[in-house]
Amino acid sequence: MGALLFDLDGVIYQAGKPIEGARQTIAWVRKKGIAHLFLTNTSSRPRSALVERLARMGIEADESQILTPSVVAADWLRRRHAGPVALFVPEATQAEFTGLPLLDPGDESGAAAVVVGFLGEQWDFARLNRAFRLLMEEPRPQLIALGMSRYWRASRGLSLDVAPFVVALEHAAGVQARVLGKPAPEFFRAALETLGTPAEQTFMVGDDIRGDIEGAQRAGLQGLLVRTGKFRPTDLGLEVCPEGVLDSVADLPAWWESRRGS
Repeated sequence: MGALLFDLDGVIYQAGKPIEGARQTIAWVRKKGIAHLFLTNTSSRPRSALVERLARMGIEADESQILTPSVVAADWLRRRHAGPVALFVPEATQAEFTGLPLLDPGDESGAAAVVVGFLGEQWDFARLNRAFRLLMEEPRPQLIALGMSRYWRASRGLSLDVAPFVVALEHAAGVQARVLGKPAPEFFRAALETLGTPAEQTFMVGDDIRGDIEGAQRAGLQGLLVRTGKFRPTDLGLEVCPEGVLDSVADLPAWWESRRGS
């Protein structure tokens, strides 16, 4: 039957408002019994806040149905990394890292890992420079990127996301980040393990031609691009070829049924 991974921002909602038809599409997916998961690069808030946001839009979900880079990163750190973790994420998101030893916010040495997520306008020179100084300490900490989204569509227009700050730190400190979010294959594999579905039968529904579609395809999944969120017409002229292009997630049921009948 296949399975579905849904991005949130730009696919289910945009600028805090639900995209028309999104609630009905999720209801249809559940009525059909299609395995699905919300797969988002959001690191600006914890899953509990995403559950509440979806509920306000009439979409019921629990935290186990939402996979974020913070969750995958925290699990990776618990299993494979020892030592204090320096978090560069909003205060609310730190709840996803409960149980890990965290470096004090003012310390500029002693980190075993430096985790960089979305901070938006909370980034300033002092904060970015602190991350740089931590990465320059010996032994070198592991730089972990909570996704590598380049930008997103805010209410005031396109805005920088995580990737530009990660790339700046990689360049300055001469290190390479371990990416635990889209477009990294490891993130998509974590979603497949959660669903228990084969990659070739799983579709990623996203608005980001690079992070969602190309990332999914490189992990062996299929990609459905929607013309909402950060979509730009020039995306269709790139070398990335989605398996389908929809005006919005509201068109998914008709596309899915036509595919099954073909």
